[in-house]
Amino acid sequence: MDMTKEKNFIIIRELASEDVPEAAAIWNKVVEDGEAFPQTEPLSDREAAAFFGEQSFTAVAWDEEAGKVTGIYILHPNNVGRCGHICNASYAVKADQQGKHIGEALVRHCLAKAKELGFSIMQFNAVVKSNLGARHLYEKLGFVKIGEVPGGFHMKDGHWEDIVLYYYLLH
Repeated sequence: MDMTKEKNFIIIRELASEDVPEAAAIWNKVVEDGEAFPQTEPLSDREAAAFFGEQSFTAVAWDEEAGKVTGIYILHPNNVGRCGHICNASYAVKADQQGKHIGEALVRHCLAKAKELGFSIMQFNAVVKSNLGARHLYEKLGFVKIGEVPGGFHMKDGHWEDIVLYYYLLH
């Protein structure tokens, strides 16, 4: 099993079947908040297991000390065929664990895994402009802003927010 140990007793490792309920709860919280992920409906544990399983790679941040999942990422192709070398990812960290650099550990692990899987570019299609924490992290790690799409994300409260597109060369 692929594992990377980070500070604060956090291990980034491949999702295991026993992680699905905790990973789904973290994912569903972001979906329910309606401020970052495009999905509108939460996943049952069965749906989450299928969804996470169909990705190129799904990883969790595992807190060794507490014995719990604190974050998750999914990695998958952004497109097919002649654009199949470009990947995309989504990240979520448990609300009470934010600010502990878990998101950064997930992104760094994901970039290495994407390169290992043969992708050459990571592209983010829809980073909500007001998601300043994520945007700051991506820019800190060297992601390049491509541009913005006005009104590209429908927030849960009903207003439209701009989205920012980013890319990162993996080679």
